[in-house]
Amino acid sequence: METSIFVFSGNSNRPLAESICSILGIELGSAEVKRFSDGETSVDIRQSIRGKDIYIVQSTCSPANETLMELLIMLDAVKRASAHTITAVVPYFGYARQDRKASPRTPITAKLVADLLTVAGADRVLTMDLHAGQIQGFFDTPVDNLFAKPVVLNYIKGRFMDHLCVVSPDAGGVERARAYAKPLKADLAIIDKKRERANESDVMHIIGDVRGKVCLLIDDIVDTAGTLTNAAVALKDAGAQRVLACCTHPVLSGPAIKRINASPLEELVVTDTIPLAGEALECGKITVLSVAPLLAEAIERIYRDESVSELFL
Repeated sequence: METSIFVFSGNSNRPLAESICSILGIELGSAEVKRFSDGETSVDIRQSIRGKDIYIVQSTCSPANETLMELLIMLDAVKRASAHTITAVVPYFGYARQDRKASPRTPITAKLVADLLTVAGADRVLTMDLHAGQIQGFFDTPVDNLFAKPVVLNYIKGRFMDHLCVVSPDAGGVERARAYAKPLKADLAIIDKKRERANESDVMHIIGDVRGKVCLLIDDIVDTAGTLTNAAVALKDAGAQRVLACCTHPVLSGPAIKRINASPLEELVVTDTIPLAGEALECGKITVLSVAPLLAEAIERIYRDESVSELFL
């Protein structure tokens, strides 16, 4: 590709940025992102980018506040270095779950983060599988929300097609589950969970027939894995033959890995929007698929002023 495009990376997901650059046929931009002794973030862009098209790859994953500040400071640095266009490539958009006032006197932090990215200098945001699609409306700049579905479907097809049933782990994820079930020509089931009283476990009601089926749980984020593993137990109790899961963003915090290892889940398929760390690296149930080709294709299309919506099909 032409030398007017530069891809830089923060510290949150450098391997993904390097994979994107390898596909694009360019070198990762030279930038140093470090911290002073008091914890402040320091950014040094070590090459001229005047008049260039800049793409900054940074997932705002754990530690979320630090990775977010890295992204904001990098955006400000390239803006002040007279970049032509600046695109924030945020494979995992942190704070997306705080997208509404769930109770009185609570913030809408997803909107705050959107404002911060815009003020810092982002002309466009490229992200993947937003927790809520309406977050795109929080921005005053263009947002391209890619889906990991093509990557996941390529893995699923030919492996788990017989007696396949796609399952949404909660009522809110039905639309996402249906989007997977249709191209796979699979059955669809929904888990409706209800907590009767505080400090009591959820009661799982399964809508749909899962007896003898290969059940594929679909979600966008797996954090502590409580919902996912409880759903797997409920499906097994309802007669499911096998239970697997696909989630785009492997947050995997707290007791997630212990729960996954102790659960009936045979396999958890995730993408590399967030790099695995700690116990997750040793978990034999986790399969990682790369979204680098998808992001690289989107970056090239944005750079060439070509349609990105074709990648959604």
